Amino acid sequence: MSKSLARVCAALKAANIAAQPIEMTAETRTAAQAAEAAGCELDQIVKSILFAGSAGQLYLFLTAGGNRVDAARASALAGEALGRAEVAQVRKITGFAIGGVAPIGHLTPLPIWLDHKLLDFAQVWAAAGTPRHIFPIAPQDLLRICGAKAADFTEEPLGS
Repeated sequence: MSKSLARVCAALKAANIAAQPIEMTAETRTAAQAAEAAGCELDQIVKSILFAGSAGQLYLFLTAGGNRVDAARASALAGEALGRAEVAQVRKITGFAIGGVAPIGHLTPLPIWLDHKLLDFAQVWAAAGTPRHIFPIAPQDLLRICGAKAADFTEEPLGS
């Protein structure tokens, strides 16, 4: 078992969550790939989107698979202008490679926000630290164990 996957399993166990990561036969790097592998709706996939502040602080936005983060809304929540997080910085701070960033088990604690859309479901699926592992979880449990705040930070749907 990889160190990344082991950290996710340990975080789930520490939070008394019975969910176990599942290795998929195909990659789950994108929300569409993960939804197909899990046999669920696209919006049941938890995307881990990281942004960096000017001083290097990373901010994590857990977004429903079909939604996109609105940069202005995310910056307002963070209290500073946000830009793209660098690949090496993501790996150093979270301990995960892009395409497998889990919402839990980070090397360094991060401020985390969760898309309200995820709360519409009884179960969602999140990356488990590798490009092939995902785990099911109730969104309320995810909110609790990762210390996230539910917030509105996504782009408005077209035509609204």
